[in-house]
Amino acid sequence: MSYGSIQGNSAAISSGLAADARTLNALKNDASKATPDSIKETAKQFESLFMRELIKSMREATVKSGMLDSPGGDLGTDLLDQQFAVQMSGQPGGLSDLIAQQLTRQMGVAPVTANTNGSGNTTGAIETNADPATLKLTSELKLKTEARTQPTTGRRPTETQANFVRQHSDVAAKVEKESGIPASFMLGQAGHETGWGQFQIKMKGGALANNLFGIKAGAGWTGKVAEVTTTEYIDGTPQKRVARFRAYDSVEDSFKDYARLISESPRYEKVRTQTGSAHAFASGLQKAGYATDPEYAAKLSRAIQTTQQLRRVQV
Repeated sequence: MSYGSIQGNSAAISSGLAADARTLNALKNDASKATPDSIKETAKQFESLFMRELIKSMREATVKSGMLDSPGGDLGTDLLDQQFAVQMSGQPGGLSDLIAQQLTRQMGVAPVTANTNGSGNTTGAIETNADPATLKLTSELKLKTEARTQPTTGRRPTETQANFVRQHSDVAAKVEKESGIPASFMLGQAGHETGWGQFQIKMKGGALANNLFGIKAGAGWTGKVAEVTTTEYIDGTPQKRVARFRAYDSVEDSFKDYARLISESPRYEKVRTQTGSAHAFASGLQKAGYATDPEYAAKLSRAIQTTQQLRRVQV
Protein backbone atom coordinates (compact mmCIF):
# COMPACT_ATOMS: atom_id res chain seq x y z
CA MET A 1 0.00 0.00 0.00
CA SER A 2 1.32 3.44 -0.90
CA TYR A 3 1.87 6.20 1.64
CA GLY A 4 -0.98 8.14 0.03
CA SER A 5 -3.31 5.21 0.70
CA ILE A 6 -2.21 5.10 4.32
CA GLN A 7 -2.92 8.80 4.65
CA GLY A 8 -6.36 8.22 3.13
CA ASN A 9 -7.12 5.51 5.65
CA SER A 10 -5.95 7.69 8.54
CA ALA A 11 -8.15 10.55 7.41
CA ALA A 12 -11.18 8.29 7.31
CA ILE A 13 -10.38 6.84 10.71
CA SER A 14 -9.87 10.26 12.29
CA SER A 15 -13.44 11.24 11.49
CA GLY A 16 -14.93 8.37 13.45
CA LEU A 17 -14.61 6.32 16.60
CA ALA A 18 -13.34 2.73 16.55
CA ALA A 19 -16.64 1.61 18.11
CA ASP A 20 -17.94 1.81 14.52
CA ALA A 21 -17.24 -1.50 12.76
CA ARG A 22 -16.17 0.09 9.46
CA THR A 23 -13.80 2.48 11.18
CA LEU A 24 -12.40 -0.38 13.28
CA ASN A 25 -11.61 -2.42 10.16
CA ALA A 26 -9.82 0.57 8.62
CA LEU A 27 -7.84 1.05 11.84
CA LYS A 28 -6.86 -2.65 11.91
CA ASN A 29 -5.67 -2.48 8.29
CA ASP A 30 -3.68 0.69 8.97
CA ALA A 31 -2.24 -0.50 12.29
CA SER A 32 -0.95 -3.73 10.71
CA LYS A 33 1.72 -1.59 9.00
CA ALA A 34 3.12 -0.54 12.43
CA THR A 35 3.93 2.96 11.15
CA PRO A 36 4.22 6.06 13.35
CA ASP A 37 1.01 7.40 11.79
CA SER A 38 -0.92 4.25 12.64
CA ILE A 39 0.40 4.35 16.21
CA LYS A 40 -0.74 7.97 16.56
CA GLU A 41 -4.20 7.05 15.28
CA THR A 42 -4.46 4.03 17.59
CA ALA A 43 -3.47 6.24 20.54
CA LYS A 44 -6.11 8.76 19.51
CA GLN A 45 -8.76 6.02 19.47
CA PHE A 46 -7.78 5.04 23.02
CA GLU A 47 -8.22 8.65 24.09
CA SER A 48 -11.54 8.88 22.20
CA LEU A 49 -12.89 5.84 24.04
CA PHE A 50 -11.80 7.34 27.34
CA MET A 51 -13.42 10.68 26.51
CA ARG A 52 -16.63 8.95 25.48
CA GLU A 53 -16.81 7.12 28.80
CA LEU A 54 -16.15 10.39 30.63
CA ILE A 55 -18.93 12.20 28.76
CA LYS A 56 -21.28 9.27 29.28
CA SER A 57 -20.63 9.31 33.03
CA MET A 58 -21.34 13.05 33.14
CA ARG A 59 -24.62 12.52 31.29
CA GLU A 60 -25.68 9.78 33.69
CA ALA A 61 -24.85 11.96 36.70
CA THR A 62 -27.14 14.72 35.43
CA VAL A 63 -30.66 14.76 36.87
CA LYS A 64 -33.26 14.48 34.10
CA SER A 65 -36.83 15.74 34.24
CA GLY A 66 -38.08 12.95 32.01
CA MET A 67 -40.46 15.27 30.15
CA LEU A 68 -38.40 15.42 26.96
CA ASP A 69 -36.76 11.98 27.14
CA SER A 70 -37.29 9.65 24.19
CA PRO A 71 -35.39 6.84 22.42
CA GLY A 72 -34.75 9.18 19.49
CA GLY A 73 -33.42 11.86 21.78
CA ASP A 74 -31.14 9.39 23.56
CA LEU A 75 -29.78 8.19 20.22
CA GLY A 76 -29.12 11.74 19.08
CA THR A 77 -27.35 12.57 22.33
CA ASP A 78 -25.19 9.45 22.08
CA LEU A 79 -24.17 10.29 18.50
CA LEU A 80 -23.37 13.88 19.53
CA ASP A 81 -21.29 12.67 22.48
CA GLN A 82 -19.42 10.29 20.18
CA GLN A 83 -18.54 13.18 17.88
CA PHE A 84 -17.48 15.30 20.86
CA ALA A 85 -15.16 12.48 21.96
CA VAL A 86 -13.55 12.31 18.52
CA GLN A 87 -13.11 16.08 18.24
CA MET A 88 -11.60 16.46 21.72
CA SER A 89 -9.05 13.68 21.20
CA GLY A 90 -5.65 13.85 19.59
CA GLN A 91 -4.79 17.36 20.80
CA PRO A 92 -1.07 18.17 21.24
CA GLY A 93 0.13 17.37 24.75
CA GLY A 94 -2.91 15.24 25.50
CA LEU A 95 -3.37 11.65 26.64
CA SER A 96 -2.93 10.27 23.12
CA ASP A 97 0.64 11.62 22.96
CA LEU A 98 1.58 9.68 26.09
CA ILE A 99 -0.03 6.49 24.76
CA ALA A 100 1.75 6.92 21.41
CA GLN A 101 5.10 7.31 23.17
CA GLN A 102 4.53 4.12 25.14
CA LEU A 103 3.47 2.13 22.07
CA THR A 104 6.42 3.48 20.08
CA ARG A 105 8.90 2.29 22.70
CA GLN A 106 7.30 -1.11 23.16
CA MET A 107 6.75 -1.90 19.48
CA GLY A 108 10.21 -0.87 18.33
CA VAL A 109 8.94 1.69 15.81
CA ALA A 110 10.72 4.91 14.87
CA PRO A 111 9.54 7.81 17.10
CA VAL A 112 6.38 9.66 16.10
CA THR A 113 7.21 13.13 14.84
CA ALA A 114 5.79 16.19 16.52
CA ASN A 115 4.30 17.73 13.33
CA THR A 116 0.51 17.86 13.04
CA ASN A 117 0.10 17.38 9.27
CA GLY A 118 0.19 13.56 9.52
CA SER A 119 3.47 13.24 7.59
CA GLY A 120 5.55 11.58 10.29
CA ASN A 121 8.32 9.09 9.60
CA THR A 122 6.76 5.97 8.08
CA THR A 123 9.75 3.68 8.49
CA GLY A 124 10.15 1.04 11.16
CA ALA A 125 8.59 -2.35 11.76
CA ILE A 126 6.98 -4.11 14.70
CA GLU A 127 9.26 -6.40 16.64
CA THR A 128 8.55 -10.09 16.24
CA ASN A 129 8.34 -10.55 20.01
CA ALA A 130 6.17 -7.63 21.08
CA ASP A 131 6.21 -6.57 24.71
CA PRO A 132 3.41 -8.29 26.72
CA ALA A 133 2.17 -4.88 27.89
CA THR A 134 1.62 -3.89 24.25
CA LEU A 135 -0.38 -7.03 23.56
CA LYS A 136 -2.46 -6.44 26.68
CA LEU A 137 -3.14 -2.82 25.67
CA THR A 138 -4.27 -3.94 22.20
CA SER A 139 -6.47 -6.66 23.70
CA GLU A 140 -8.15 -4.15 26.02
CA LEU A 141 -9.00 -1.88 23.08
CA LYS A 142 -10.45 -4.84 21.19
CA LEU A 143 -12.58 -5.87 24.15
CA LYS A 144 -13.92 -2.35 24.66
CA THR A 145 -14.74 -2.07 20.96
CA GLU A 146 -16.32 -5.52 20.87
CA ALA A 147 -18.51 -4.67 23.83
CA ARG A 148 -19.87 -1.68 21.90
CA THR A 149 -20.31 -3.30 18.48
CA GLN A 150 -21.84 -6.62 19.58
CA PRO A 151 -25.62 -6.76 20.06
CA THR A 152 -26.60 -6.15 23.67
CA THR A 153 -29.10 -8.14 25.66
CA GLY A 154 -31.66 -5.34 25.27
CA ARG A 155 -32.11 -5.12 29.04
CA ARG A 156 -30.51 -2.95 31.67
CA PRO A 157 -28.42 -4.85 34.23
CA THR A 158 -30.26 -5.57 37.47
CA GLU A 159 -29.16 -4.42 40.90
CA THR A 160 -28.38 -8.05 41.76
CA GLN A 161 -26.00 -8.27 38.81
CA ALA A 162 -24.41 -4.94 39.66
CA ASN A 163 -23.83 -5.95 43.28
CA PHE A 164 -22.29 -9.28 42.23
CA VAL A 165 -19.85 -7.63 39.83
CA ARG A 166 -18.98 -4.93 42.36
CA GLN A 167 -18.40 -7.52 45.10
CA HIS A 168 -15.96 -9.67 43.10
CA SER A 169 -14.29 -7.17 40.76
CA ASP A 170 -11.14 -6.75 42.87
CA VAL A 171 -10.49 -10.49 43.08
CA ALA A 172 -11.18 -10.93 39.37
CA ALA A 173 -8.79 -8.10 38.50
CA LYS A 174 -6.09 -9.66 40.67
CA VAL A 175 -6.45 -13.07 39.02
CA GLU A 176 -6.49 -11.44 35.58
CA LYS A 177 -3.02 -10.01 36.23
CA GLU A 178 -1.79 -13.47 37.20
CA SER A 179 -3.46 -15.48 34.43
CA GLY A 180 -4.23 -13.13 31.55
CA ILE A 181 -7.90 -14.16 31.49
CA PRO A 182 -10.02 -10.97 31.29
CA ALA A 183 -11.73 -10.14 34.58
CA SER A 184 -15.00 -9.44 32.77
CA PHE A 185 -14.96 -12.97 31.31
CA MET A 186 -14.48 -14.56 34.73
CA LEU A 187 -17.09 -12.34 36.39
CA GLY A 188 -19.58 -13.06 33.62
CA GLN A 189 -19.06 -16.80 33.90
CA ALA A 190 -19.24 -16.74 37.70
CA GLY A 191 -22.43 -14.71 37.46
CA HIS A 192 -23.96 -17.11 34.97
CA GLU A 193 -23.01 -20.21 36.96
CA THR A 194 -24.42 -18.88 40.25
CA GLY A 195 -27.38 -16.83 39.05
CA TRP A 196 -25.36 -13.74 40.01
CA GLY A 197 -24.77 -15.10 43.48
CA GLN A 198 -28.33 -16.22 44.19
CA PHE A 199 -27.86 -19.96 43.65
CA GLN A 200 -24.48 -20.93 44.99
CA ILE A 201 -23.29 -24.45 45.72
CA LYS A 202 -23.51 -25.33 49.40
CA MET A 203 -21.95 -27.93 51.65
CA LYS A 204 -23.99 -30.53 53.50
CA GLY A 205 -24.30 -28.31 56.57
CA GLY A 206 -25.42 -25.30 54.54
CA ALA A 207 -22.08 -23.47 54.37
CA LEU A 208 -21.12 -21.99 51.02
CA ALA A 209 -18.70 -24.06 48.95
CA ASN A 210 -17.33 -20.84 47.39
CA ASN A 211 -17.38 -22.60 44.00
CA LEU A 212 -18.46 -19.84 41.60
CA PHE A 213 -17.59 -21.68 38.39
CA GLY A 214 -19.32 -25.02 38.84
CA ILE A 215 -16.05 -26.96 38.69
CA LYS A 216 -16.61 -30.62 39.52
CA ALA A 217 -14.44 -32.72 41.79
CA GLY A 218 -12.78 -35.36 39.63
CA ALA A 219 -10.67 -38.30 40.70
CA GLY A 220 -7.60 -36.11 41.10
CA TRP A 221 -9.24 -33.61 43.46
CA THR A 222 -8.06 -33.98 47.07
CA GLY A 223 -9.81 -30.97 48.62
CA LYS A 224 -13.24 -30.50 50.14
CA VAL A 225 -16.30 -31.67 48.21
CA ALA A 226 -19.93 -30.58 48.01
CA GLU A 227 -22.53 -33.01 46.67
CA VAL A 228 -25.58 -31.38 45.10
CA THR A 229 -28.33 -32.20 42.63
CA THR A 230 -27.72 -30.51 39.30
CA THR A 231 -29.12 -30.50 35.78
CA GLU A 232 -27.09 -32.27 33.10
CA TYR A 233 -27.98 -32.42 29.40
CA ILE A 234 -27.82 -35.97 28.08
CA ASP A 235 -28.27 -36.09 24.28
CA GLY A 236 -29.84 -32.65 24.52
CA THR A 237 -32.35 -33.66 27.20
CA PRO A 238 -32.08 -32.09 30.70
CA GLN A 239 -31.81 -34.64 33.49
CA LYS A 240 -31.24 -34.37 37.23
CA ARG A 241 -28.02 -35.85 38.57
CA VAL A 242 -26.18 -35.81 41.90
CA ALA A 243 -22.71 -34.43 41.23
CA ARG A 244 -19.60 -33.78 43.31
CA PHE A 245 -18.25 -30.24 43.16
CA ARG A 246 -15.05 -28.74 44.48
CA ALA A 247 -15.28 -26.61 47.63
CA TYR A 248 -12.92 -23.79 48.58
CA ASP A 249 -11.97 -21.83 51.67
CA SER A 250 -12.53 -18.52 49.89
CA VAL A 251 -13.95 -16.99 46.72
CA GLU A 252 -10.43 -15.97 45.70
CA ASP A 253 -9.40 -19.64 45.79
CA SER A 254 -12.28 -20.37 43.42
CA PHE A 255 -11.14 -17.73 40.92
CA LYS A 256 -7.54 -18.94 41.11
CA ASP A 257 -8.51 -22.59 40.62
CA TYR A 258 -10.65 -21.68 37.62
CA ALA A 259 -7.78 -19.70 36.08
CA ARG A 260 -5.43 -22.62 36.76
CA LEU A 261 -7.85 -25.03 35.07
CA ILE A 262 -8.17 -22.90 31.94
CA SER A 263 -4.44 -22.12 31.83
CA GLU A 264 -3.10 -25.64 32.39
CA SER A 265 -5.65 -28.16 31.13
CA PRO A 266 -4.94 -29.46 27.58
CA ARG A 267 -8.70 -29.48 27.01
CA TYR A 268 -8.77 -25.68 27.05
CA GLU A 269 -5.60 -25.08 25.05
CA LYS A 270 -7.50 -23.42 22.20
CA VAL A 271 -9.65 -21.40 24.61
CA ARG A 272 -6.51 -19.77 26.00
CA THR A 273 -5.90 -18.17 22.60
CA GLN A 274 -9.43 -16.72 22.38
CA THR A 275 -9.37 -14.17 25.21
CA GLY A 276 -9.66 -11.32 22.71
CA SER A 277 -13.31 -12.11 22.00
CA ALA A 278 -16.10 -12.86 24.47
CA HIS A 279 -18.07 -14.82 21.86
CA ALA A 280 -15.05 -16.89 20.78
CA PHE A 281 -14.10 -17.56 24.40
CA ALA A 282 -17.61 -18.72 25.31
CA SER A 283 -17.90 -20.86 22.18
CA GLY A 284 -14.50 -22.38 22.85
CA LEU A 285 -15.52 -23.38 26.37
CA GLN A 286 -18.67 -25.07 25.09
CA LYS A 287 -16.80 -26.94 22.34
CA ALA A 288 -14.22 -28.08 24.90
CA GLY A 289 -17.00 -29.57 27.02
CA TYR A 290 -17.00 -27.15 29.95
CA ALA A 291 -20.79 -27.52 30.23
CA THR A 292 -23.44 -29.82 28.74
CA ASP A 293 -26.05 -27.11 28.11
CA PRO A 294 -26.33 -26.72 24.29
CA GLU A 295 -27.08 -23.00 24.77
CA TYR A 296 -24.15 -22.43 27.13
CA ALA A 297 -22.08 -20.29 24.74
CA ALA A 298 -24.96 -17.92 23.96
CA LYS A 299 -25.90 -17.57 27.63
CA LEU A 300 -22.31 -17.01 28.70
CA SER A 301 -21.76 -14.41 25.97
CA ARG A 302 -24.76 -12.43 27.22
CA ALA A 303 -23.51 -12.66 30.81
CA ILE A 304 -20.08 -11.36 29.79
CA GLN A 305 -21.67 -8.48 27.87
CA THR A 306 -23.65 -7.58 30.99
CA THR A 307 -20.46 -7.64 33.05
CA GLN A 308 -18.61 -5.47 30.55
CA GLN A 309 -21.46 -2.97 30.61
CA LEU A 310 -21.44 -2.84 34.40
CA ARG A 311 -17.67 -2.52 34.71
CA ARG A 312 -17.60 0.43 32.31
CA VAL A 313 -19.92 2.25 34.70
CA GLN A 314 -18.31 1.09 37.95
CA VAL A 315 -14.63 1.59 37.04
